[in-house]
Amino acid sequence: MESQNYNVINEAGAVPIKLWTHGVPLEDEARAQLLNIARLPFIHRWVAVMPDVHLGKGATVGSVVPTVGAIVPAAVGVDIGCGMIAARTTLTASDLPDNLAGIRSAIERAVPHGRTVGARDKGAWSTPPQAALDGWSSLHEDFARIVEKHPKLGRTNNLNHLGTLGTGNHFVEVCLDEEQRVWFMLHSGSRGVGNAIGTHFIELAKQDMRRWMINLPDQDLAYLPEGSDHFGDYVFAVDWAQRFARTNRVIMMRHVVEAVRKVIDKPFDAEAEAVNCHHNYVNREHHFGKDVLLTRKGAVSARKGELGIIPGSMGAKSFIVRGLGNADSFHSCSHGAGRVMSRTAARKQITLEEHRAATAHVECRKDASVIDESPAAYKSIDAVMAAQQDLVEIVHTLRQVVCVKG
Repeated sequence: MESQNYNVINEAGAVPIKLWTHGVPLEDEARAQLLNIARLPFIHRWVAVMPDVHLGKGATVGSVVPTVGAIVPAAVGVDIGCGMIAARTTLTASDLPDNLAGIRSAIERAVPHGRTVGARDKGAWSTPPQAALDGWSSLHEDFARIVEKHPKLGRTNNLNHLGTLGTGNHFVEVCLDEEQRVWFMLHSGSRGVGNAIGTHFIELAKQDMRRWMINLPDQDLAYLPEGSDHFGDYVFAVDWAQRFARTNRVIMMRHVVEAVRKVIDKPFDAEAEAVNCHHNYVNREHHFGKDVLLTRKGAVSARKGELGIIPGSMGAKSFIVRGLGNADSFHSCSHGAGRVMSRTAARKQITLEEHRAATAHVECRKDASVIDESPAAYKSIDAVMAAQQDLVEIVHTLRQVVCVKG
């Protein structure tokens, strides 16, 4: 499929950058960061940029980076395997209670979320439930192999975080689609262990760059060449973290369904349709004649016919989409709306009254601690979707009625 919907940046010493950003803003800082990535010597063909693009740490959020013979740990990031899961139920809007506070409270009790307060970690299990124990049983042997070579990584409390949400932009939502059918949707990743793995290998890559006296435009773009000491370990560890993240979402979805069943008497099925997709990850794929390591940092796989999830901000719409298999984007699409304000800027510029007005139709927290996640901090999801019409088609449009934030 030949796309005509992107702009191209061509600069000396860099591969082209193809941007699906018609009608959405692109920060100067993000543009400069993309050029730094495009100047790396092992990029295959070009860098693809999604419409939710914004400045990230090391690599730009909303970028798709194909590499041959090397991998950039910071391009994958520290929330390895972060992504979405959504499930359509057999419930309809009329089956929900008039007051949705009870559903929100039930979900909040069922899924640990939030930050550490004093000595108490609100976002972890004190006693892991059976679902977490079962999930860990398929993960612990490979993790032991990782820790054997990298003992520092054994300090993380993985089991107590399996089946937990985290903080920041992670969420659980109850949504209604265009036919008033009820969906459950959540956003989370590999929690503390993914952060530890990402941070550890980013530092090892930086150490290698210093040892080999390789100068980079940004030290966070330190890379691991294929065949080097840490390359194989990182690929194995990042694949494990992606499996942890996928399992994490499955466990949380199970607990969300169980929680809602305690509030709603009507029996319902929660697997009428289901999608589980990463949007911060690396995958071995074949593009334009080469086997590559394709890093999607804030991007979703959108192969022809493949289902994905593109959430808006709290209070905005979200979308279940089907990929169109656009080769120019390396079969990718955006992972959300994308920030237009940093968290610090959002807290300074968005008032509590504005946040409450923007989320008036959603049962959610309306206090100052979530202002950095308010809709005004994000790009227009409608503009983002319009910019990628040649990447995905919309299957379902969802609107949030309950939102639980980390």
